[in-house]
Amino acid sequence: MENMVDHLFWQGKRVLLTGHTGFKGAWLSLWLLHLGAKVTGLSLEPDTQPSLFSQLNLAADLDHHIGDIRDATLVKAIVERTKPDVVLHLAAQPLVRRSYLQPVETWNTNVMGTIHVLEALKQCTHPCAAVFITTDKCYENREWNYGYRENDPLGGHDPYSSSKAAAELAIASWRKSFYKTSSSFVAIASARAGNVIGGGDWAEDRIVPDAMRALGRNQPILVRNPFATRPWQHVLEPLGGYLILAERLYKQLAVQPANNQLHNLMGAFNFGPHLSSNQSVKNLVESILMHWPGQWIDASGRDVVHEAKLLNLVTDKAFHQLNWTPAWNFSTTVQETVKWYRESAQFNLTSYEEFRQLTLKQIQQYEIAAAQRELLSVKA
Repeated sequence: MENMVDHLFWQGKRVLLTGHTGFKGAWLSLWLLHLGAKVTGLSLEPDTQPSLFSQLNLAADLDHHIGDIRDATLVKAIVERTKPDVVLHLAAQPLVRRSYLQPVETWNTNVMGTIHVLEALKQCTHPCAAVFITTDKCYENREWNYGYRENDPLGGHDPYSSSKAAAELAIASWRKSFYKTSSSFVAIASARAGNVIGGGDWAEDRIVPDAMRALGRNQPILVRNPFATRPWQHVLEPLGGYLILAERLYKQLAVQPANNQLHNLMGAFNFGPHLSSNQSVKNLVESILMHWPGQWIDASGRDVVHEAKLLNLVTDKAFHQLNWTPAWNFSTTVQETVKWYRESAQFNLTSYEEFRQLTLKQIQQYEIAAAQRELLSVKA
């Protein structure tokens, strides 16, 4: 079952995860621990209060390092000491609106931070698979109706999007210059995911956490761009894709001499939902209100900065080369997301064990859905 995460592969694997204190990083940390991996994390302190990382008390179960990927010496030392089998680079300044306020910091973190990891991996003398996470916003967005493919031009209007496009250029350059040789022990790829939602996201200026905070206070949800469309997917969808991509890279590294399959994997991959999940912000909010009743207000024109109105991804490459497809549709994605927030509020969860149980339960439910998806594809 190639499109499912292989539990046996991850048992005992040394994994370096940057950005482990963030929303996606916390989900991925818990999943990796569940798989039996030995996880080393490098990240800044969580920048939200509360944070999923703290709610899950993940620092107690992994090799936890607080540090800045803009520090090249630190990154090199962590890689040298950890000797990772797999590197998953998630650390970033991930917010579009914040990038307008902190453009230099955004570029330093997203571009130079990526380069520091790329440089540190050059010292590896053992097989290592590295997946660098960027974004769907790295494309030159022309507001087209059809989705972007991995070979479409890169660009970006705002500092965040353009910094991720620049990071993609750096990844491609280092891959061609240093890692596509028969003597390299390292295989690298990049992953571009659409907008992710899920329980435990407490970031500023994101529609789901903004909605959850408003509903929790019995206040209306303020919606800035109700008619902007996004490829909404549950956070576990791309995370599963990253894990499958890393597995395939690592396994192909063991095949000598280097083969075309490894070379094909060492590129960029889109991870996005089915086209039916490309929904407007308005539709997303109204779907949320089906599971947590409340109201929303059109706040268009308030504190406006440029944000893309239309953005879709084509994921044929991930399907054909990784056999990866989404397991949850839009309705299930929204339902599971709201369920996490409502249950944590309704049952007044406070202990680490309670938050872990709630979050791990969704991971296990997703794994079951992925297995059922695989069985259906085999029958077809």
